[in-house]
Amino acid sequence: MPEDTSLTDAVKRAAGISLTEAMKDVAGRRAWFVEEVLATHTGKSEGAVARLTCALRAACARVAAMGVVAVTFLCATSTPTMLDTLNGLLASAHRRVALVVGNSAYRHAPRLENPKNDAGDISAVLRKLEFHVIEAADLDKRAFEAILDEFASALKGADVGFFFYAGHGIQVSGHNYLIPIDAELTTLATPDVEMVRLERVHRTMEREALTNLLFFDACRDNPLTRSPARALGLRSAQIGRGLAAVESGAGTLISFSTQPGNVALDGAGRNSPFSAALIRELGTSSEDVNAILIAVRNEVMRQTDGKQVPWEHSALTRRLYLNPAARSARLSDRGESWAASRPWARARRVATG
Repeated sequence: MPEDTSLTDAVKRAAGISLTEAMKDVAGRRAWFVEEVLATHTGKSEGAVARLTCALRAACARVAAMGVVAVTFLCATSTPTMLDTLNGLLASAHRRVALVVGNSAYRHAPRLENPKNDAGDISAVLRKLEFHVIEAADLDKRAFEAILDEFASALKGADVGFFFYAGHGIQVSGHNYLIPIDAELTTLATPDVEMVRLERVHRTMEREALTNLLFFDACRDNPLTRSPARALGLRSAQIGRGLAAVESGAGTLISFSTQPGNVALDGAGRNSPFSAALIRELGTSSEDVNAILIAVRNEVMRQTDGKQVPWEHSALTRRLYLNPAARSARLSDRGESWAASRPWARARRVATG
């Protein structure tokens, strides 16, 4: 619809009747409808009939108004505009929420150069993909707990939840933990005191959102756990190398920067090998999430000569496209396929030979 065309003109052009005339016609039909219904209620008291009359007229007015708005929208909007509007409505109704954390400035271990960069670059890409992003860096235990509570509140009713963490992580007795920057880890006998259990993030997301994606670039070589296990209050077998395998619930994908029990590289450039590949693929690919992760895996293996193999556990229940352009194209293709499959479309093809 041209920008200088009013809704009234568009309706008149498409339907052969002005918006004012349409409203008058609806009002006249409303009176007819009310009279017809009242005719079936003869014998009722005068007060009952009056109340019924008011209720019917109010209901008809609401229905008429909704009908005129719907017809106006359908008549006045071209197909591309309608598609864009539909995508906007879907984006507002099915929210995407992300929490991105990068811990670099550890107080009791050498600084990690890349996690803060990784988190910032991932956040920038996710905003372009229409996510509401909560971004945080260099979190101590208290701040980490607070940001997770904020994330849980923002996730309520979300269509897609996204969590990315870059920094140190550890597995203790088969459980994975994310390490805040103030952790000393002089003992691991009570790991929940100083660290954040990965399972907490995982379960919170599955409780609040329909589909969840979790990415952990947290399998780096960790100097905080190089003390003898006995000094940390544990048996040697209780401290694992890298992170442990995790299984997801339906609708969730969990991705790690390398395979279970292995150590990932921090990288010599601005980003780690895993984060760099993920940032590039999220920002440029029109494929679904599973295809994106295959591309990430191949790129990381190429960059590390096969030493690091990104790994994921997926229980996604649908093909998930993060790129808005890819979603629009698929919606358009599905609409055209649906229209082409209708009986009248098949009859038209037969008639035209």
